[in-house]
Amino acid sequence: MIDVAGQRLHVVCAGGGRPAVVFESGIAASSLSWSGVIDAVAAFTRACAYDRAGLGWSDPARSPRTVARMRDEMHGVLVNADSIGPYVLVGHSFGAFLACAYASDRPADIAGLVLLDPPSEWHEITREQARMVRGGIHLSRIGGILARLGIVRASLALLTGGAPGVPRNFVRIFGPRAARTLERLVGEVRKLPPDVHPIVQALWCQPKCFRAMADHLAALEETAAAVARVNGLPDVPLVIVSRGDQSPDTIAKHRALARLSSHGRHVIARTSGHWIQFDDPDLVVSIVREVVDGVRRTTAA
Repeated sequence: MIDVAGQRLHVVCAGGGRPAVVFESGIAASSLSWSGVIDAVAAFTRACAYDRAGLGWSDPARSPRTVARMRDEMHGVLVNADSIGPYVLVGHSFGAFLACAYASDRPADIAGLVLLDPPSEWHEITREQARMVRGGIHLSRIGGILARLGIVRASLALLTGGAPGVPRNFVRIFGPRAARTLERLVGEVRKLPPDVHPIVQALWCQPKCFRAMADHLAALEETAAAVARVNGLPDVPLVIVSRGDQSPDTIAKHRALARLSSHGRHVIARTSGHWIQFDDPDLVVSIVREVVDGVRRTTAA
């Protein structure tokens, strides 16, 4: 646990060497979402992942989630991970947005960037997307109440255990969209190492995580707009990785993002869904190694 401006954040690090690699998680995800790749990266350099305020083991947020506040927290984590930068940032989804915003604001801190499936379709939020965000915030707040009552723990135990009739009952209680979302999330978590499953389940049962989810969803529009305004990134190794079934419009935006660095390139993870570090961890590790090796060659020269 480290102190960042009077707030305790949970950080996990392994390995040694420079540049240090720091992982930035998705919108409501914790450091556990990197369980399938962090040890492999730690085999060739220092690797760290952390929980943003309110998520995982970190303390609840003391202030509203804003781009500026989250950038400040990331800076505190980077300095703690390795006091001598610059660093390689690896961001997934919403975390890719934050990594991009940080790199634009503090280019001297950045040695390389790996952005996994940035949600670039959210750069200009439509009415439908805004409605989805409002619904997500509402469901998150309800989830916090249910977590306090112990209902989330019981429901997850049934769902992860595959009890007969559970999906049908979830649809009746929560509605089809919420039921599909929960089942999909459980399916993604099952891709993590088995010893991590009960830890993720325990974290989901905490009311503070649902409050943090609502807070992060409320910050999505500002964060997406900030990234959409970025017209320059540090001229460092940059790799944008798109999921295999990504839309052509978003692929075009990913390629445009890669062109913001003369060392940028775009990769499509053909067999992966949105959680690329779950579906193809070897690809993620190989790309991170490529970026780290490139930084080392440049430094040595």
